[in-house]
Amino acid sequence: MIFTASMVLQEEHIKYLQESLIRADGRERAAYVICGEVVVESDPWDCQQRRKYLSYEILPVPEDEIVSSSDRHITWKTDSFVRALKLAQTRGMTVALVHSHPGGMAVFSEQDDRNEPDLVELAQHRNGIQTKLLSVILTNSGELVGRLWTSQQESIPLQLICVVGKAIQLHYTGRGQGIPSSVFHRQSLAFGEALTQDLSTLRVGVVGCGGTGSAVAMLLPKMGVRLIALFDRDVVEESNLNRLHGATREDAEAKHPKVLAVARSLSELGLGVQVKSYQSWIGDLDCRNALKSCDIVFGCTDDHAGRLLLNRFAYYYLAPVFDVGLAIEVSPTEPPEIKALDGRVTALVPSLNNTCLLCREVINPVAARDEALKRNHPVEYERRKAEAYVLGEGNPSPAVVLFTTDVAIMAIEELVHRLQGFRGENGAIAQRVRKFHLMTDRKQAADSKSHCPICGTADCWGKGDIVPFLDLVE
Repeated sequence: MIFTASMVLQEEHIKYLQESLIRADGRERAAYVICGEVVVESDPWDCQQRRKYLSYEILPVPEDEIVSSSDRHITWKTDSFVRALKLAQTRGMTVALVHSHPGGMAVFSEQDDRNEPDLVELAQHRNGIQTKLLSVILTNSGELVGRLWTSQQESIPLQLICVVGKAIQLHYTGRGQGIPSSVFHRQSLAFGEALTQDLSTLRVGVVGCGGTGSAVAMLLPKMGVRLIALFDRDVVEESNLNRLHGATREDAEAKHPKVLAVARSLSELGLGVQVKSYQSWIGDLDCRNALKSCDIVFGCTDDHAGRLLLNRFAYYYLAPVFDVGLAIEVSPTEPPEIKALDGRVTALVPSLNNTCLLCREVINPVAARDEALKRNHPVEYERRKAEAYVLGEGNPSPAVVLFTTDVAIMAIEELVHRLQGFRGENGAIAQRVRKFHLMTDRKQAADSKSHCPICGTADCWGKGDIVPFLDLVE
């Protein structure tokens, strides 16, 4: 079967590899990365099967197993390789062999081409004929290039290697060599040509197409994003028209799906964007293939159950999620007095000291439970609501287009910084709250709870596809 392949590495893993494999003596070194696998049956944008491999654990090649090495080669005993294969088989994962090219050559050598088929043969004899082997080169300048061996005779290049953490680094053929677009010329004057090319490479999901989500979606193509997936089950209503970018009165009167109204507006921009729309709740099966395809996700949903799912997704799939929220609290007087007007952006990225939405108490698990009950068993929900066993909806929350749009911009700023670094070395912000009424921005720190299975331990980071999905009861 024809498919494409890519790889995602945790930032802490690449730091370890750089320290272990790039040494002052200039000799090649090697390590194994045990990887979770993601199978996308049909990529929404090119309709091909796609596989992603996610770094889960690193195993060094022991120094005492290295037979010989120089600045141009390395050979070692296969004992550690067999141990890595056994561990990968036990976990249902895939082995990646990473070795350094200290001389700076970001291409596979003739020696690599001769040696790796033998390792594929050993892997398939040990773990089964369907076993695949990843091979990755790391240069002393930090470049990464890789391929996936499907048999002794055939390998396919990794289309993209992405490193995720406080920074998001992309490695792909031709990076920085694209033809500049006049549309983005003035953006390139500020950020350089590579940013626009990077953004055009990424598959980006927008979950929730209300005030913040529609603003995010409308801004992404203007930054250079070309591949966008929209997720929202709701339709356009009259009360949405003052803040739902792209929606018209006709959309409200006809109760058009929000995703279709926004998708139409994106297509009309004439910027070559490819939009895929899913009128479903993000946890529904018909969203799963598209969600797993996404390299980056903007969480613009206002439901706790959706946030709960995306909170897990970011860590299991090493897919950065930028979760946004707006809270407006007013007095009951007329005119209302603003008590709180807070816009929030939280970056969910598996890395040290990165706290999830549960530990930050952004998600209310009880509300998430009640939302799931309402969605899946509406009759039972209404019965329990009448008996006060579940939370009621209450009055609608205040919302103003000025602030929903501003929060959307904050979220995209965070993505751009992590790709381009315009704020400087320490510019990544895990959680940023803008208090509009006080004219202040706050960077909110928080500690992971020791018992948290999501951010309190790295056990689930990079697991990828498991049954049940995200280890949730289905």
